[in-house]
Amino acid sequence: MASLDSNDFGSASNNEMDSAPTSSVPSGVIPTTADARAKRRIAALEDELDMMRQEKGTKQRKTTYFVAQGRAICCLVALYASLDDLIAKNDRRYEELPAECTLTEDRLQRGYIELSQALPWLHTNLGDLDHEDCEDMLKKLKKGADAAHGDNTSCLKDLVATWVNQDFRPSPLIRPDDKHLHGFVSDICGKLLCPAEWDWDQDRIKAGIRDRTAEFVLSENSWLLFLYEKYAVNRDNLEDGLLKSKLLVLAFKAIFTTPSSAKEAEGDGDSADIIENNRRARRKSDQPKVKTCVASIINMKKVTPRSIAYVACQVRFALSNVSSWRTVDGDFDYEVFWNNIVDFFEDVPGPVMRRRVKKLLEWWTRKIFGTSHRDDLTPEVISRMSINTLAEQRKALEDTAFDSD
Repeated sequence: MASLDSNDFGSASNNEMDSAPTSSVPSGVIPTTADARAKRRIAALEDELDMMRQEKGTKQRKTTYFVAQGRAICCLVALYASLDDLIAKNDRRYEELPAECTLTEDRLQRGYIELSQALPWLHTNLGDLDHEDCEDMLKKLKKGADAAHGDNTSCLKDLVATWVNQDFRPSPLIRPDDKHLHGFVSDICGKLLCPAEWDWDQDRIKAGIRDRTAEFVLSENSWLLFLYEKYAVNRDNLEDGLLKSKLLVLAFKAIFTTPSSAKEAEGDGDSADIIENNRRARRKSDQPKVKTCVASIINMKKVTPRSIAYVACQVRFALSNVSSWRTVDGDFDYEVFWNNIVDFFEDVPGPVMRRRVKKLLEWWTRKIFGTSHRDDLTPEVISRMSINTLAEQRKALEDTAFDSD
């Protein structure tokens, strides 16, 4: 390579030229000062540090988002089935297209559909993310689901005891800090946990249940008294009042629309207003900060079968004398109990029962979210309303006048 003369150094500063001896400058290199090089290195490191901070902030925001969204999974999708099972079931159903499926398989598939509706972005992310990022996302969602489950259990332990004491005035009162005195040890908790086919007020039945005799097995295959409206059973029509109890409604509000909203269960709900207040508070920084409820986070507007099943399991646990959550409590299996309630809604024998289930869900939605039906204003419904009808009439008159001319 030909050597460069002094003119090739172009616009190098005189300070830099003067500070470096020409004898130590490599051929073809413009001399610079140590200070100038250090400043540039510091600037580069600061840029790199800013990038790292931005990446860390982005990662933290994603973690917070996924964990928050994951809180809906146990409540709305599946109490026991894992996310991996739901995803795998949907993949197999798509690939194999089986002619017939079992009730369990259908329940899992409907679970994936519920998951996609509760978290509408998830299905796309599962296809777009690489395996490592996908596993990380699912791990954070599960973390949120587990946290919500634990929080709800802890919250209802106190609230259910308070509600039972207020409504029934038992003596002694139910203590939320001593679950050993709950369950069938307590006369009122035992009554609420009693299967619908038995009368707790009969001494023989009460003694048999407490002694856990073979004649009175307490399993998940019974509808329990606390599920019924006014805690009364019509044994000639077991569906009458089922899943309409005050205790269930209060617990549902406490879980989905904050404990402070669970003040009454007799009238129509006001939770639609609570959700709207959450949104407004987030938009206005000058207002006091409002804790965002689960229904607001996941944009929940209607009560679903699986959310009712989840609440029922939580209330049953709160009434029991077991201090830590377990799938099987004696002869009672919570997973099968959850399945039974979900199947009551989703696995109906025909159109008559389907209409009844729909009516029951409408009752629930009105209780929790109030009387607003704005989300039911579909384009088809709006097209039949008077403003659109008049617009069509005016257009028809113009067309008639044009044709006559």
